[in-house]
Amino acid sequence: MLKKIQEWRGKETSKSLSLKEEIMNHPIPEHIAIIMDGNGRWAKKRAMPRIAGHHEGMKTVRKITKAANSLGVKVLTMYAFSTENWKRPKLEVDFLMKLPEEFLGTFLPELMEENVQVRLMGNKSDLPEHTLRAVNNAMEKTKDNTGLILNFALNYGGRDEILRAVKNVAADIKDNALTTDQLTEEMFSEYLFSNLLPDPDLLIRTSGEIRLSNFMLWQLAYAEFYFTDVLWPDFEENDLYEAINSFQMRGRRFGGI
Repeated sequence: MLKKIQEWRGKETSKSLSLKEEIMNHPIPEHIAIIMDGNGRWAKKRAMPRIAGHHEGMKTVRKITKAANSLGVKVLTMYAFSTENWKRPKLEVDFLMKLPEEFLGTFLPELMEENVQVRLMGNKSDLPEHTLRAVNNAMEKTKDNTGLILNFALNYGGRDEILRAVKNVAADIKDNALTTDQLTEEMFSEYLFSNLLPDPDLLIRTSGEIRLSNFMLWQLAYAEFYFTDVLWPDFEENDLYEAINSFQMRGRRFGGI
């Protein structure tokens, strides 16, 4: 039995490596955004509490970050906690707010070794002090890294982001720092949380749900979407390669011919 398992793992590894080699022969998406969905269902299938699924999902973040970095992906944005997630049970929310401390605390040496830079996108003001402290520490320690940007969307909502941007634009116009004639799509993008990042080329959502859930509504205007039934804790490197392979087979015309 052990021999059969080893043989199966060997075949899976070989398959994964061959697909990775194939996609490396074609343009890799510069910015990949992921809606990490299915942690709760993963836990429920195993008669475990939802927080166990979130903890397992944290391991997947680590694995996929390293895989994306090895491919030369420039930006990886992870939808970690939405503005709507505060509605969840307090026990679950408290656990999710502690995850950045554990994840960034244990993964920071590897992030440094991998030359990964950590960034945060979202409304910081409502985050607990311990959560913000952990993220700020990781951002400070990795700020000079020049590899993949690991961008966490934490307490983030697309509508909230756009509304905040509109209010700031209105304030600048009122203060005569900006005129309506000067306002362009490019300038408006500078008022968003993602102002220093390119728009995503590829959006991946796990768990079989087919919706955006208020994620990067402005930035995803011309992204390619990839939906998979795989639950986030089960998402492997090969699943990432398959998503990128699908992206590479599409024709991106941006409204042209």
